[in-house]
Amino acid sequence: MTSVNEKHQIADDRPTDLDAEKGIAVVKEYDSSSDQEGDVIQQDYEPLTDKEYRRLRWKLDLRIVPFCGLLYLCSFLDRSNIGNAKIAGITSHLNISDDQFNVALSIFFVGYVIFEIPSNLMLKKVGPNIWLPLVMVSFGIVMACMAAVHNGAGLLASRFFLGITEAGLFPGVIFYLSLWYTRTEQATRISIFFGFATVAGAFGGVLAYGIMQMEGIRGLHGWQWIFIIEALPTLALATITYFVLPNVPENSKVLTERERAYVMGRLKKDAGPATETHFSMKQFWMAFTDWKIYAHSLIYIAGSIPLYSMSLFLPSIIKGMGFESLEAQAMTAPPYAIACFFTILVAMDADRRGERGYHIAIPSFVGCIGYILLIACKDRGPVALYIAACITVTGVFTHAPAMLSWFTNNIGGHTKRAVGCAIIISFGNAGGAVGGQVYRANDSPQYIRAHSACAALMFLQVLVVLAFKFTLKHINKKRDNMTPEERRAAAEGEELCDAHPDFRYIT
Repeated sequence: MTSVNEKHQIADDRPTDLDAEKGIAVVKEYDSSSDQEGDVIQQDYEPLTDKEYRRLRWKLDLRIVPFCGLLYLCSFLDRSNIGNAKIAGITSHLNISDDQFNVALSIFFVGYVIFEIPSNLMLKKVGPNIWLPLVMVSFGIVMACMAAVHNGAGLLASRFFLGITEAGLFPGVIFYLSLWYTRTEQATRISIFFGFATVAGAFGGVLAYGIMQMEGIRGLHGWQWIFIIEALPTLALATITYFVLPNVPENSKVLTERERAYVMGRLKKDAGPATETHFSMKQFWMAFTDWKIYAHSLIYIAGSIPLYSMSLFLPSIIKGMGFESLEAQAMTAPPYAIACFFTILVAMDADRRGERGYHIAIPSFVGCIGYILLIACKDRGPVALYIAACITVTGVFTHAPAMLSWFTNNIGGHTKRAVGCAIIISFGNAGGAVGGQVYRANDSPQYIRAHSACAALMFLQVLVVLAFKFTLKHINKKRDNMTPEERRAAAEGEELCDAHPDFRYIT
């Protein structure tokens, strides 16, 4: 006999079951208009055919993935354009030292890290179609206001608040995509989403090149115009986001009830026993005590320091090869374009194979080789150095989608996943604060120490990824070999999430 409380839980989570014998997708709803026990409405829907599901997934892909990518493009453009602003003369116009400028780069990540977990909880509470537009409006306004700073203190304050306001977008979208796609579909979608960061790097350099020509118009410097003009698409997209981005599948208006039943059933089947969708304080604390989340955090931070330092300092690195300021802005585009291509290609292969570890380790090793080449080719001229930079940027960015989908794949329970994603990305973005300090002005133009540190971090990431991969394989094998008695004992308790003995980690 199902209790009244359990029926209310059914209403909150809208579970969907797939009846294998009947071939019917079932949606169970609680009738809130009646207090009678047993008022559960069961609706049967014929499951989608493979062709119908491919058509539905394509419709969702077109609506969700490129749009989320555009949001991230604006976010990444707004956080990294300070590197372009340096080439445009912000340090001399504000009369700040290179060390003060590096502090301004790092302070962004202080606010970012502090607000990631609260932001993901707010996203789950109010819904992504409301929360993400609010995030966009907030950091668009801060970005535009950065054009008004007139000293180092103003730059520090504005960068800190930019970090606070941007904190909700990246971890929010990563969590959001995991609510729409199965575990073997996520890496490809995340790669397209993340690929927009590489587009932002390429587009940002070319855009900054053009905006710098506006120096002196209406009495503003080129770097001020960079902040103003690059804030406008953010504010425009924030308005569109509210009307275009669908809510979570449980209550999204873009799905028919039959489509909803199939999508939810597919997600439930993919999650295995880790199907908890309600908010849970138990899961909240589980995220902080799971050692695997900290292993993912170590992998993330080892890759994020090179990634953020490269995205912030690539214009300066290329300028140090002997190119003029304007040329350096434009020359940042090809490395990012190459990286974008390989980022999507590697992620698609990761989904096709259902594998993550090697698809992180191999690109990271390529990035390590790229940094070594930047050191080895320091006296070989700008062409050799530029080719080495292309290899480095490719390796640094290409590993990211498999890494980002790895932890969303392996954290069960919606609350635990929301908090776990925020914890991991918070640790990773702490690496962004360190990344802002890696390339020191007194090491220019060759930056030997910075390249060496980043090469060591990429190699560390390779080692940790491989060790973690084989540890997860061992856990899966151990669960496969459980006796019935061991399995029953391990399955006791509520809200086990990915600790359930029937859950299998993607490695």
